Amino acid sequence: MPGSQPPNPNDALEPLRRQIDALDDQIVNLLNARARVVVEIGKLKQQHNAPIYSPDREKTVLEKVRTLNHGPLPDRCLEAVYRELMSGSFALEKPLRIGFLGPTGTFSHAASVQKFGSSVAHVPLADIPSVFDEVIRGHIDYGLVPVENSLHGGVVDTLDAFLQSSAKICAEVKVTIHNNLLAQGPWEEIKAVYSKPEVFSQCRKWLSAVAKDRDVQPAASTSKAAEMASQQPGVAAIGSKLAGQLHGLRVLFENIEDDPDNETRFFVIGREGARRTGDDKTAIMFTTAHKPGALAEVLDVFKENGINLTDIEKRPSKKVNWEYYFFIDAQGHADDAGMKKAIEQARMHCLQLTVLGSYPRATEVL
Repeated sequence: MPGSQPPNPNDALEPLRRQIDALDDQIVNLLNARARVVVEIGKLKQQHNAPIYSPDREKTVLEKVRTLNHGPLPDRCLEAVYRELMSGSFALEKPLRIGFLGPTGTFSHAASVQKFGSSVAHVPLADIPSVFDEVIRGHIDYGLVPVENSLHGGVVDTLDAFLQSSAKICAEVKVTIHNNLLAQGPWEEIKAVYSKPEVFSQCRKWLSAVAKDRDVQPAASTSKAAEMASQQPGVAAIGSKLAGQLHGLRVLFENIEDDPDNETRFFVIGREGARRTGDDKTAIMFTTAHKPGALAEVLDVFKENGINLTDIEKRPSKKVNWEYYFFIDAQGHADDAGMKKAIEQARMHCLQLTVLGSYPRATEVL
């Protein structure tokens, strides 16, 4: 009709918003009811000196969430909610300290936050051996260290640290590495781009296509690059979104890496391994006897016992020239009968064999 007013969208939205408010009341009450049970669990754990973080329980909870989820929310959304919820639960039971390869804002820091949430203390450490040392000293509860990248292979500092440490692997984390261009001002004002040289090699196509007229300069870390971008006009950094948040930078271009499937696998290390879940892996370190075919004999033992090996790396022992330590990931838990048998048989072909830990297999990429 002429002169009639269009319907006010708020008239239709208001009853739906009241429904959301009522549901939020229920959700908050249920979350706090859950938290009260967590407090009781924490008291029992402390009485029995049990670890606060249980990788096997974490896997069970997340699998149940995925099973219960019938949409419309995607699994990744609910997993993120529950990871943060578990992070808050750790804080209620006992504040956890998680060490990582610093400084803050690195991809290791981002992986630590994605794994353990924001309610625990994330502690930057100078290098990977320091993460191992601080775990064993009890100064941190767990450490998170990179072990393998899908593009560049094994991380030698982590493999070498196992040669000197009694720390145990208790979980693994797979994280997709996304590089982002971070800056305070607009792209038109950017004259120089800073980051680690390795990051530049991961973003060659974007740099050649979009930033070919900018000055590209190396920095000690992606976090240091972000710090420089926050302090100097006309400077941008390539790094994680977390680095941008910590240094007050905007994301000008996101996901500029050449390979969108670039993943890094991290180990969570502690003072003991994880309990069985039925979907586990075991990491083993060994050096073979000095005789022809010794390595093949060890590998054949696992084959004959029906155990699949998912990864193998080697590192020099640093004790005897041309003597190597081998690292393998085997599917199964060290407490499984077949794995126990294989490990004992493998020892007969080794100068030394150490089980580095059993842990739940990571089934999702964060």
